[in-house]
Parts: sequence; structure tokens; C-alpha cells
Amino acid sequence: MKAVVVLRPNCVEVLDVSEPKLGDYEVLARNKVAALCNATDRKLIEGHFPGVDQYPLVLGHEGVAVVESVGSKVRNIKVGDHVIGGLVSDFGRDDYHGGWGGFCEFVVVHDHDAMVADGVANAENGWFESCEIQTVVDADIPFEEAALLCTWREVYGGIGDFNLQAGNDILIFGAGPVGLSFVKFLRLLGANWIGVVEPNVLRHEKIKLMGADEVFVPDEVASIGGKRKPLDAAIDAVGNETIVNLSLPLLKLGGSMCIYGVLANDTITVKKSLAPYNFNLFVHQWPTRYREKAAQKPLCQWIREGKLKAQDFVTHRFKLNQINAALETAKTGNVIKCLITYENL
Repeated sequence: MKAVVVLRPNCVEVLDVSEPKLGDYEVLARNKVAALCNATDRKLIEGHFPGVDQYPLVLGHEGVAVVESVGSKVRNIKVGDHVIGGLVSDFGRDDYHGGWGGFCEFVVVHDHDAMVADGVANAENGWFESCEIQTVVDADIPFEEAALLCTWREVYGGIGDFNLQAGNDILIFGAGPVGLSFVKFLRLLGANWIGVVEPNVLRHEKIKLMGADEVFVPDEVASIGGKRKPLDAAIDAVGNETIVNLSLPLLKLGGSMCIYGVLANDTITVKKSLAPYNFNLFVHQWPTRYREKAAQKPLCQWIREGKLKAQDFVTHRFKLNQINAALETAKTGNVIKCLITYENL
């Protein structure tokens, strides 16, 4: 089967690897649509994702696939089901490592609920924490929206981790797919005021269409505090300590500084003297899996109601064999979400 392989940092090729062999609680599914993760995939390709230092690695972790075969003890997933969160860790050779492997032509999904029920949800039996969010998606959810659920579920779960509430005043730094998702979801969930800081002025109209009340460039941030009451929360959707310290003076007493995404550096400096005496600091580097899984239901309801659409986020589409063109395009900063399609492989 075809796979996207990072042979060494900044060297990516589409190569043939062995199809995975199914375990008793696993299903094999054919990829339909996958999505580039602008942050994680880039860090893996460039060689500075924390804890990953072995190459070649096989890339990808966002996508939707259709089940073609099931293991003997699978009972909650059937042939023909649409599934998300499929990954691959066995490539038929010892020198290939997992960068989650979700861009492979075929991916593996575990029947998490069956493994829990049978008392085998442990590493000894091939279970790992991502199995919890390998789920079936109802067939009425279009493939593109289903692929984006991987990002959307994480962001929606992050809102719960940050304890953000209806009626909050919130400032978001960054208008990539994560930042725009925060805007969209917080508006649908009843935020009072949403501001966004984004240096790319070409995205400002898109940000407002998503539901933001005001949009700023970075040089305008310092003046925000003089124009409105202190904020309930600021969200750093970029992962930068400069943003953290720029946000702290804007928070109300007991407000929250929310960092979303994997931080490349081992340490960050938080200048507490800039903040109110009492403030919360949340660092969300990894999804809280039970929140991520639970997010699927309300997100799918928004999709059915026409409140959440892939077309509002997807700016580019490429076929699997055009992966390097997709990656080069993503570097330009003009991409919000880029999809990879698998037809005619």
C-alpha cells in the first residue's frame, strides 16, 4: 500500500509499505480523505517534534476511511462503516517508525469499546490511548467534514479543558484551523465577545465571517486593555511565550491564559508581574481523550444543521501523490486546511 514517508527531516516521499496485519480487535479501512495538520505534521517533517527523533517515519493522523475487513472479536464496527482516527504502526519493516501512519492507503482502527468490555484495553494487547477516539462516524456526515472532525474534536475538547463558558469575553491569537475553530465554536456556544489577533490581514474577513467581533494585528494588542473590560480568557493557538506575556495584562482577576498545542521548547518564561494577582495558566499540549470523543456528537449535530461546514476551512485539495506540492503550499501561509484525497490509487 502507499504511505507518506519522512525518510529524514525535510525529505518526504510516497512509498510502498506492507498492509497491516489485523489483530482480533482491529479493523482495516481504506482511506478516503485525510487532512494535513499544519503544526504537528510540519514539526515531524522538520525534525523537531518533541520526543520524535527516529527516521524514516510514516506520517499522518487525521482522516476518514471506510472499513473493508474486521477482526474476529470486533463487534461494534462493521464492513462499510465510516471511521476516523485510523493509524498504522506496523509497516512490515523494522527501520520504519510511526509518525502515526494515518496517511497510509489503508489504516487500522481498534474496537475500543470491545477491548474495554473484555478487559484487554492495555499495551500488552495492542491498545494505546488514541484507540479511545477511533470512532465510527454516521454515513450522513460527508467525508470532508468527517476528516475535519479530527481537528474539530480536539478544539472542542480544549474548550472544556480551559473551562470556557457562555458569556465569556475571549481573545484568540492565531487564525489557522485551530484558531478559526475556536472562533466558530465559541460563537456557537454563546461567548459574549470574541477578539482575534492575526498578522495576516488577508484572513481578517474570514475571521469575521467565522463570528469574531473584532480583529487586530499584533501591534494593536497593547491598546485592547484600554478599550474594553478585562478578559475572561486569552487563547494562544500558536504556542509562543511572547503571546503568553502579551496576553497577561489583559486578563481579569481570576482570568485564564490558555496555551493550545505542543510547545517545542522545554521551558517557557511567564512574567507573572504582568498578570493580575490571581490567574489560571492552562497548557493543553495533548487532547483529553474522553472530552475529544464526547465532542463528536455535538459537532455532528452542527454539521447536520448546516452550522459547521468543511468549505469554510478547506482552502486546498491535493491527491496523495501530490503530497510534496501540498506541503510546499502549506509553507506559504495561504493554507487554512489542506485535504489529501485517495481516489484512483
